[in-house]
Amino acid sequence: MFGGQMDFIVLIKAVILGVVEGVTEWLPVSSTGHMILVDEFIHLNVTPAFKEMFLVVIQLGAILAVVMMYWRRLLPVSLQNSRLTIEKDIVSLWVKIVISCIPAAIVGVLFDHQLNELFYNYKTVAIMLILFGIFFIVVENHRRDKVPSINSVAEITYFAAFIIGIFQLISAVFPGTSRSGATIVGGLLLGVSRTVAAEYTFFLAVPVMFGASALKLFKFGLHFTGTEAATLILGMATAFIVSIISIRFLLGYIKKNDFKIFGWYRIVLGCVVIIYFLTIGK
Repeated sequence: MFGGQMDFIVLIKAVILGVVEGVTEWLPVSSTGHMILVDEFIHLNVTPAFKEMFLVVIQLGAILAVVMMYWRRLLPVSLQNSRLTIEKDIVSLWVKIVISCIPAAIVGVLFDHQLNELFYNYKTVAIMLILFGIFFIVVENHRRDKVPSINSVAEITYFAAFIIGIFQLISAVFPGTSRSGATIVGGLLLGVSRTVAAEYTFFLAVPVMFGASALKLFKFGLHFTGTEAATLILGMATAFIVSIISIRFLLGYIKKNDFKIFGWYRIVLGCVVIIYFLTIGK
């Protein structure tokens, strides 16, 4: 049983945070930047330990949306004539994904606590929102008359995968960069088409988010109160549903448009973050 009105309010807040996660995880606008702002207005009435875990594990809902939508392209085995067959192209894709994840994984494991202390603040988030917003606009202007040289995920080389991984590392070090934003910019600079750059960043999120969520769950333990369990499940379910909508929107949008609108949005949001914390925020 829940504890009445207070528990109901917590669940409503979980839904709101799930919506924010589902939208901002896939659009290149920085989920961290939005979560910082949202957290100023929506305070979950939960323990600090649960809140820290919740804000990471809620991403599982978002990543399950990718797994559901792309499972045929991500599953390295198939059943043919009652026999399991290894799909070499998909195995190759996973090798590239691992290569892309290695830089951020090494730095994250070794320096996660130090990086959070140094850079997890509104100033870093705002600067990186604005800086990568400018990068998006500059890169898109530079590519305006150029034909992409990589038009499928299979065409991404192992070296290109590593370079994209370096851009993902930037997002791991500096909150506000946006993991999807950084990897998309890296892909665009390498000549990857917009659709392929977006899809590849979706695929990269699978091991990254599963790993981060598993680590947070392990540290927190599996001893949830009824309200905590309901809050986590509802947040994940909301993030799952909203993620499907966000991914489909993004893929449809970039077929006819570039990423510059997200660059301008990031710049505006970064300015809002700075103004808010200098004038109103504590």
